[in-house]
Amino acid sequence: MESIGTPWLWTSFFAIVLAMLAIDLFVVGGGRQHRVSFKEAATWSGIWVGVSLSFAAALWFYLDGAAGREVANAKALEFVTGYLIEKSLAVDNVFVWLMLFGFFAVPPELQKRVLLFGIVGAIVMRTAMVFAGVWLIAQFHWLLYVFGAFLLLTGIKMWWLADDKPDLARNPVIHWLRGHLKVTEGLEQERFFVTREETVHGVPRAARYVTPLFLVLVLVELSDLIFAVDSIPAIFAVTIDPFIVLTSNIFAILGLRAMYFLLADMADRFSLLKYGLAIVLAFIGIKMLLIDLVKIPVSLSLGVVAAVIATSIVLSLRLDKRAQTSGSKEVADAR
Repeated sequence: MESIGTPWLWTSFFAIVLAMLAIDLFVVGGGRQHRVSFKEAATWSGIWVGVSLSFAAALWFYLDGAAGREVANAKALEFVTGYLIEKSLAVDNVFVWLMLFGFFAVPPELQKRVLLFGIVGAIVMRTAMVFAGVWLIAQFHWLLYVFGAFLLLTGIKMWWLADDKPDLARNPVIHWLRGHLKVTEGLEQERFFVTREETVHGVPRAARYVTPLFLVLVLVELSDLIFAVDSIPAIFAVTIDPFIVLTSNIFAILGLRAMYFLLADMADRFSLLKYGLAIVLAFIGIKMLLIDLVKIPVSLSLGVVAAVIATSIVLSLRLDKRAQTSGSKEVADAR
């Protein structure tokens, strides 16, 4: 498979990722019980976006000197487009996390640790999925049509079910976990496992229990795996260069936790965003289905994705403002 990824580029990328994770874990308390404020979430969101765009700029300068201006422009554009697609589709993941934390009544100060481990696990899973996907596409070009049809159908389904909310009380995964694991009644601070004394046939012994926080972690990892099935094929519509696919994907994932805390208190205001995401998935699916007939430029894809997401956000905020105004008027009339 052809790729711009040299040993130096791969080493630089992983060094940046490890450095940022270390800062988050050991400097700002990513692994400790900690309630993330809106200011902290906004600051880290800005930092992650800044690091990602700086990486894109550094990649452009490197390729401009090593491979020429045309290659530099193309690859930097592919990175930014892939990053925006992944960042946009990850919003749906945020909504699922909100439901999980609400269902298990996990307080805000315990959520950060769960998401830290969840994102580290997501990095490992997505790395394996990206290389497997690129290899499969290199061997079987027709898989692009399969991915395209899948994304188109997923977009249609997302539009159709945009207003539906899953019933976690009937979730089969949660029932299976509770049926096969010893689960404590309540949370045990930030611990995933605890030891309990129990008696078996009159003999006391120590037993290992998992806490509801561990169940949340499993479901967070599972949700990311499910969403990765959508987002990774979507980036294949832009490029199959493993370096661009993986770096754009991982940089978007690294900033996802900060974005979660940024949107946690105002997710309900983006009521139309799922419709925008559905349009994005359908557009990318159609692009993949037409890949050998019509070459849609990456710049056009970037413009369409950005315009759809921006429009859905603006319309959501306007709708929310109108609903608040209407509600205030009804309260005033009632008085």
